[in-house]
Amino acid sequence: MADFQSHVEEFKKENVEILALSVDSMDKAKETGEKLHLTFPVAYGLEVPRDAEKIGAFWDQRRKIIHATDFVLDSDRKVVDASYSTGPIGRIVAADALSHIQFFKRQKAQQS
Repeated sequence: MADFQSHVEEFKKENVEILALSVDSMDKAKETGEKLHLTFPVAYGLEVPRDAEKIGAFWDQRRKIIHATDFVLDSDRKVVDASYSTGPIGRIVAADALSHIQFFKRQKAQQS
């Protein structure tokens, strides 16, 4: 989340919103948001496995967590890029998300 926060102005320039989802309680999510100085919303209280299955994420029943799952949606809210991770490797970083968003915008402009 800190990586995306450090690029938040670039996302705004692209007219892109960032949203984080968490299994944490409201208090824990608020604490994380304050610690990282997040200016984008953090939805909290997701339930395992119900919400993990709704968004198509991997989850761990023992630890009651949803593994990192990243989505880039287009203006029609269609998933155009996704990353599913069961550890710290393989997540979409902010620079890659921005690059893909800019690519999709150029592609759409060329089709017009």
